[in-house]
Amino acid sequence: MVAADQLAKTYFANTIALGSGIEVTSWFNLVHVLNTGAAFSILADAGGWQRYFFIAIGVVVVIGVTFASLMRRTDPFERKVGALVVAGGGGNLIDRIQSGAVVDYLDLHWRGLHWPAFNLADIFVVAAVLAWLILSLKLQLQSTSKSQLPETGA
Repeated sequence: MVAADQLAKTYFANTIALGSGIEVTSWFNLVHVLNTGAAFSILADAGGWQRYFFIAIGVVVVIGVTFASLMRRTDPFERKVGALVVAGGGGNLIDRIQSGAVVDYLDLHWRGLHWPAFNLADIFVVAAVLAWLILSLKLQLQSTSKSQLPETGA
Protein backbone atom coordinates (compact mmCIF):
# COMPACT_ATOMS: atom_id res chain seq x y z
CA MET A 1 0.00 0.00 0.00
CA VAL A 2 2.89 2.36 0.77
CA ALA A 3 4.40 1.53 -2.62
CA ALA A 4 1.10 2.29 -4.38
CA ASP A 5 0.89 5.63 -2.56
CA GLN A 6 4.47 6.57 -3.42
CA LEU A 7 4.11 5.48 -7.06
CA ALA A 8 0.95 7.56 -7.46
CA LYS A 9 2.60 10.61 -5.89
CA THR A 10 5.66 10.22 -8.12
CA TYR A 11 3.49 9.81 -11.20
CA PHE A 12 1.38 12.91 -10.56
CA ALA A 13 4.37 15.00 -9.44
CA ASN A 14 6.13 14.13 -12.71
CA THR A 15 3.03 14.49 -14.90
CA ILE A 16 1.33 17.65 -13.59
CA ALA A 17 3.21 20.89 -13.00
CA LEU A 18 3.28 22.04 -9.37
CA GLY A 19 0.27 24.24 -8.65
CA SER A 20 -1.70 23.20 -11.72
CA GLY A 21 -4.24 20.53 -12.50
CA ILE A 22 -6.26 18.60 -15.04
CA GLU A 23 -10.05 18.70 -15.00
CA VAL A 24 -11.37 15.14 -15.14
CA THR A 25 -15.06 15.86 -14.45
CA SER A 26 -17.07 18.88 -13.35
CA TRP A 27 -16.44 17.83 -9.73
CA PHE A 28 -13.01 16.11 -9.82
CA ASN A 29 -9.54 17.30 -10.80
CA LEU A 30 -6.09 15.76 -10.74
CA VAL A 31 -3.69 18.33 -9.30
CA HIS A 32 -0.15 18.66 -8.02
CA VAL A 33 0.10 20.54 -4.74
CA LEU A 34 2.41 20.32 -1.74
CA ASN A 35 1.00 20.43 1.78
CA THR A 36 3.46 21.36 4.53
CA GLY A 37 0.67 21.08 7.11
CA ALA A 38 -1.58 18.31 8.31
CA ALA A 39 -5.15 17.51 7.23
CA PHE A 40 -6.88 20.56 5.75
CA SER A 41 -3.45 22.28 5.67
CA ILE A 42 -3.47 22.80 9.44
CA LEU A 43 -0.20 24.55 10.44
CA ALA A 44 0.89 24.81 6.80
CA ASP A 45 2.12 28.37 7.36
CA ALA A 46 3.74 27.73 10.75
CA GLY A 47 7.23 28.72 9.65
CA GLY A 48 8.97 25.37 9.14
CA TRP A 49 9.01 23.81 12.61
CA GLN A 50 5.90 21.81 11.74
CA ARG A 51 7.95 19.56 9.43
CA TYR A 52 9.75 18.04 12.40
CA PHE A 53 6.59 18.01 14.50
CA PHE A 54 4.65 16.05 11.87
CA ILE A 55 7.62 13.73 11.25
CA ALA A 56 7.74 12.96 14.98
CA ILE A 57 3.98 12.30 15.09
CA GLY A 58 4.24 10.09 12.00
CA VAL A 59 7.08 8.04 13.48
CA VAL A 60 5.21 7.57 16.78
CA VAL A 61 2.00 6.53 14.99
CA VAL A 62 3.68 4.13 12.54
CA ILE A 63 5.84 2.48 15.21
CA GLY A 64 3.06 2.47 17.82
CA VAL A 65 0.40 0.95 15.58
CA THR A 66 2.86 -1.58 14.14
CA PHE A 67 3.98 -2.62 17.62
CA ALA A 68 0.40 -2.81 18.92
CA SER A 69 -0.72 -4.88 15.94
CA LEU A 70 2.16 -7.32 16.28
CA MET A 71 2.24 -7.66 20.05
CA ARG A 72 -1.44 -7.70 20.96
CA ARG A 73 -3.87 -10.44 20.18
CA THR A 74 -6.00 -8.74 17.61
CA ASP A 75 -8.49 -10.16 15.19
CA PRO A 76 -7.67 -10.09 11.46
CA PHE A 77 -9.96 -7.11 10.88
CA GLU A 78 -8.08 -5.03 13.48
CA ARG A 79 -4.78 -5.97 11.86
CA LYS A 80 -6.06 -4.81 8.47
CA VAL A 81 -7.18 -1.52 9.99
CA GLY A 82 -3.75 -1.15 11.59
CA ALA A 83 -2.13 -1.85 8.23
CA LEU A 84 -4.17 0.98 6.69
CA VAL A 85 -2.96 3.38 9.39
CA VAL A 86 0.65 2.30 8.96
CA ALA A 87 0.43 2.54 5.16
CA GLY A 88 -1.20 5.96 5.19
CA GLY A 89 0.98 7.36 7.94
CA GLY A 90 4.08 5.80 6.42
CA GLY A 91 3.36 7.11 2.93
CA ASN A 92 2.95 10.68 4.13
CA LEU A 93 5.91 10.29 6.51
CA ILE A 94 8.17 9.41 3.58
CA ASP A 95 7.09 12.62 1.81
CA ARG A 96 7.74 14.75 4.90
CA ILE A 97 11.20 13.27 5.43
CA GLN A 98 12.15 13.64 1.75
CA SER A 99 10.82 17.11 1.01
CA GLY A 100 9.11 18.57 4.09
CA ALA A 101 5.71 18.43 2.42
CA VAL A 102 3.13 15.86 1.36
CA VAL A 103 2.25 15.52 -2.33
CA ASP A 104 -1.53 15.79 -2.83
CA TYR A 105 -3.16 15.12 -6.19
CA LEU A 106 -6.88 14.33 -5.77
CA ASP A 107 -9.17 17.37 -5.79
CA LEU A 108 -12.95 17.22 -5.22
CA HIS A 109 -15.37 20.12 -5.58
CA TRP A 110 -19.11 20.48 -6.03
CA ARG A 111 -21.44 23.50 -6.21
CA GLY A 112 -19.04 25.93 -4.63
CA LEU A 113 -17.85 23.46 -2.00
CA HIS A 114 -14.19 22.58 -2.33
CA TRP A 115 -12.53 19.74 -0.42
CA PRO A 116 -8.78 20.19 0.22
CA ALA A 117 -6.60 18.13 -2.11
CA PHE A 118 -5.59 14.73 -0.76
CA ASN A 119 -3.80 11.52 -1.73
CA LEU A 120 -3.99 7.73 -1.44
CA ALA A 121 -2.28 7.72 1.97
CA ASP A 122 -5.00 10.04 3.27
CA ILE A 123 -7.65 7.66 1.94
CA PHE A 124 -5.99 4.80 3.84
CA VAL A 125 -6.05 6.76 7.10
CA VAL A 126 -9.67 7.89 6.68
CA ALA A 127 -10.74 4.35 5.79
CA ALA A 128 -8.98 3.08 8.93
CA VAL A 129 -10.69 5.65 11.14
CA LEU A 130 -14.09 4.77 9.68
CA ALA A 131 -13.40 1.05 10.09
CA TRP A 132 -12.34 1.57 13.72
CA LEU A 133 -15.51 3.55 14.38
CA ILE A 134 -17.63 0.77 12.88
CA LEU A 135 -15.73 -1.85 14.88
CA SER A 136 -16.13 0.18 18.08
CA LEU A 137 -19.87 0.59 17.50
CA LYS A 138 -20.20 -3.12 16.77
CA LEU A 139 -18.37 -4.04 19.98
CA GLN A 140 -20.42 -1.52 21.95
CA LEU A 141 -23.67 -2.96 20.60
CA GLN A 142 -22.53 -6.50 21.37
CA SER A 143 -21.55 -5.50 24.90
CA THR A 144 -24.87 -3.72 25.44
CA SER A 145 -26.92 -6.63 24.13
CA LYS A 146 -25.03 -9.12 26.36
CA SER A 147 -25.52 -6.97 29.46
CA GLN A 148 -29.26 -6.73 28.78
CA LEU A 149 -29.78 -10.49 28.72
CA PRO A 150 -31.91 -11.69 31.64
CA GLU A 151 -30.04 -13.49 34.36
CA THR A 152 -30.88 -17.13 34.80
CA GLY A 153 -31.06 -18.57 38.27
CA ALA A 154 -29.29 -21.88 38.52
